[in-house]
Amino acid sequence: MGASAWVLRDLRKRVSAADVELQRRAYLYVARNTTLPAQVRHRAQLGLNSLNGGEGRMTSIRNRCTETSKGRGVLTKFGLCRYQFRLKALKGEIPGVHKASW
Repeated sequence: MGASAWVLRDLRKRVSAADVELQRRAYLYVARNTTLPAQVRHRAQLGLNSLNGGEGRMTSIRNRCTETSKGRGVLTKFGLCRYQFRLKALKGEIPGVHKASW
């Protein structure tokens, strides 16, 4: 099924971003520190730009539904899109969630 390829790609991006997060924060700290010499700051900026292409960046990560791989309307707490959340809630598969009536 092609839908799971999106989820696998998103998981790979999350792992890659987590791996370089500490190094990225160190580069950012040095690049933004105005008390350091310009040459050191420039080297830190170049190192920041070279971090793992596009996969190490947090902006490349997209929350996707774990069931359908939809990229919109995803509830991050449950990892499901709105429709899948509704279906599972109505079936009683999500503990503590039930249809509201007032």
